[in-house]
Amino acid sequence: MKETFSLTSTSNERSPSHDVGFAPFDYQPLGRVVVEAGGMNRLGQLARSLGGFRVLMVTDPGLEHVGHPQRAVASMREAGLYVTTFDGVKENPTDVEVQNGVERARQHSIDLIVAVGGGSSMDCAKGINFLLTNGGKMADYKGHGRATKPMLASIGVPTTSGTGSEAQSYALITDASSHMKMACGDKKAAFRISILDPEVTLSQPRSVTAVTGIDAIAHAIESYVSTKANPISRAHSLAAWRELEPNFEIVLSQPNHLSARAAMQIGSHFAGMAIEGAMLGVCHSCANPLTAHYGITHGTAIGLMLPHVIRFNAVVAESRYAEIYGGSEPLADRVSAFVRAAGLATSLKECGVSESILPLLAEEANQQWTARFNPRPVSETDILSIYRSAW
Repeated sequence: MKETFSLTSTSNERSPSHDVGFAPFDYQPLGRVVVEAGGMNRLGQLARSLGGFRVLMVTDPGLEHVGHPQRAVASMREAGLYVTTFDGVKENPTDVEVQNGVERARQHSIDLIVAVGGGSSMDCAKGINFLLTNGGKMADYKGHGRATKPMLASIGVPTTSGTGSEAQSYALITDASSHMKMACGDKKAAFRISILDPEVTLSQPRSVTAVTGIDAIAHAIESYVSTKANPISRAHSLAAWRELEPNFEIVLSQPNHLSARAAMQIGSHFAGMAIEGAMLGVCHSCANPLTAHYGITHGTAIGLMLPHVIRFNAVVAESRYAEIYGGSEPLADRVSAFVRAAGLATSLKECGVSESILPLLAEEANQQWTARFNPRPVSETDILSIYRSAW
């Protein structure tokens, strides 16, 4: 007689196999990852392997001067693919840019999507995939798993080391009317292939290296202590930290240091994998209203808020912070050192944020989905106190 076991068994008798020491979780690896200096040159070959022939390349118009989109197009055309470019991506893409990309894709009967750029290009490409294949509007896909139809194969080529979006099934799209970010996820939206080519990150301005690197560091830390974290996601978080922590200051001071660039790119990707399984915390919830109201760059907002969030969480997450970097105070101090090395703002007041708006920011931050996964439960009042400590 065959025996079956379930982690959700209601039996009063629990065998030792049920006491696994952590909550059940469901880990689903997403796609293929190609890591290679010069890997951009393989884009055409890899795109052909997915079976599509009419490509929409989604990219940032600011990349044209360094030649990355041109190289990507040349590689795909050399492989015999038809390519049309959508470069209407803006930082923190909205549902408006996504819809514009969908219209371009429909005009050219697209059957494959390639994203070349930072997190905004990655997110916009995934958003386009949702609407092109499943219809409707981005708000219809807020949450996870709401796409009922198949989606197009896609490839992500990140040119920054920050968001780790190429490692996630979520698209972060801003509602243009409310300025609130929507997390729209579906396993079908994940890139089938990600190409991590550290050579393409050499062209980043120092300011971009700074804000994207801080964001990746925050991803590693917040995902590690998240209430949704599990042993596999924590392994990714720690792997990310171990690549990012010793190399961030190197890429700031030695921008052509290829091995440090490669480590930052791998670390960013590991952190993205951790987010996929564990989500984030209240630091990201606090950052988004600052960007919406004041246009503060996401990484800048993250960097100035994170030390205060670490100290707030210390009462419940001290042991986890100790596993990362000796405890909450050493870790908060290390993050502050990163922010100073990057030349980023260290207070809200320095960014021109009015003290009188803090209650409104707290109200909006409390509505952000990432706050729900913070290791220490947060209320609007708690978030206001975090903002005040950062002001």
